[in-house]
Amino acid sequence: MATVIVIDDEQRQRDIIKTILDDEGHDVQTAPSAEKGLLLIKSLNPDVVITDFKMGGMSGVELLDAIPDTTIKPAVIIMTAFGTISSAVEAMKKGAFDYLTKPLEKEVVIFSVRKAAERMQLLRENIRLQEALFAKFKIEGIVGSSKRMKELMELVKKVTPTNVTVLINGESGTGKELIARAIHYNSPRKTFSFIAINCAAIPENLLESELFGYEQGAFTGALSKKAGLFEASNKGTLFLDEIGDLPALTQTKILRVLQDKEVRRLGAKDSIAVDVRILAATNKNLEKEVEAGRFREDLYYRIKVVAVELPPLRERKEDVPLLVEFFINKYNTEFGKRVKGINDSALKALSEYGWPGNIRQLEAVVERAVLITDSDTIGLDDIRSELRYSKDRGEFEIQIPDEGLNFEELEKELLKKALVKSNNVAAKAARLLGMSYKTFWYRLEKFGINTSSPKEEISPEKRT
Repeated sequence: MATVIVIDDEQRQRDIIKTILDDEGHDVQTAPSAEKGLLLIKSLNPDVVITDFKMGGMSGVELLDAIPDTTIKPAVIIMTAFGTISSAVEAMKKGAFDYLTKPLEKEVVIFSVRKAAERMQLLRENIRLQEALFAKFKIEGIVGSSKRMKELMELVKKVTPTNVTVLINGESGTGKELIARAIHYNSPRKTFSFIAINCAAIPENLLESELFGYEQGAFTGALSKKAGLFEASNKGTLFLDEIGDLPALTQTKILRVLQDKEVRRLGAKDSIAVDVRILAATNKNLEKEVEAGRFREDLYYRIKVVAVELPPLRERKEDVPLLVEFFINKYNTEFGKRVKGINDSALKALSEYGWPGNIRQLEAVVERAVLITDSDTIGLDDIRSELRYSKDRGEFEIQIPDEGLNFEELEKELLKKALVKSNNVAAKAARLLGMSYKTFWYRLEKFGINTSSPKEEISPEKRT
């Protein structure tokens, strides 16, 4: 039920509306003038205001202008006589929710207030959800007290309120998208869209239509026009994850968008202006990619206005206890558990582990431990199977001889062993080596390694 303020200089009219709305369960207050009604509005923060259009002193439209700007202003319903309907319509253009003509009908009053109250409820819920979302990605909420993380977050705080492009470097699982979301949801663009796309996960022939959109008939299957992600993130942020895997032609088109601030759909003649902040991430060394001719130098400097280097978890092990505590609390809530913490031996094991999968892997280990433990404290037995050392994990120590070694031969041998272990399933072999599917195929072709097996896969370039 809504809090309603009724403003009218005729007491009988006020009393009738109050009686109608009281019977509906609303909390109703009244005022004999716009000036006194304004005081009530400021003190009660109502959902709905019903005000007469024409009164002695301040009019209903003047009251509408005088209501203070808050996160959510009340829905204002104007009451008007037949001869002033045009003025009431003008008031709606200024932000009034509805207008009612006198003499008032009971059902019309009830319906209008109900709709206004529903709208206010939706607005308040939307604000609540936004605030919860912003809180989730608060910069201060990113877990880490190590020196490197503190320095990183100071840099993030500086770039957040700006529109500069940011390149986030880091290994897989270090939290690159989390940093990107923190930048967006603490920036002036936070009420607009944040859209993320993994450039390595979409086939080259589909990537351009995803990013730039297309017109009807632009290609076979384009039965209707579609806006691309640049248009969809207008006034917001577009996060290009794994930007180092972009094909050359797409790199050129993205550079043009950054330079001209406009995008052209596939098959279109005209361009569309867009206001998009670009955040990008990669686990590749883009400087080496530029030197090798696989990434455009001009695009590299366009996206690297500010570079954020995310350290791997093995280089910030002092943050492991904080992260473990954070994930225990998170999954206690999700699973309805009451795990109080982790014992010393288990925490020591987590702190000494190498974490090839970084924070993402640590989270998965803690999630499983919270779920399966029968105690109120996570112990070594709850995590032992996830920390696969030596032979169980396939780890080995490489001794470099005095005369050195041939790194390419070592890499070639690893590729072959991964194929054998995966029964020549390239996607699985790529995962075993922590590579993207496309990168794995590039390396196979680089060394001329063939996958001759019934389960041989088709390379990305040969797919149709």
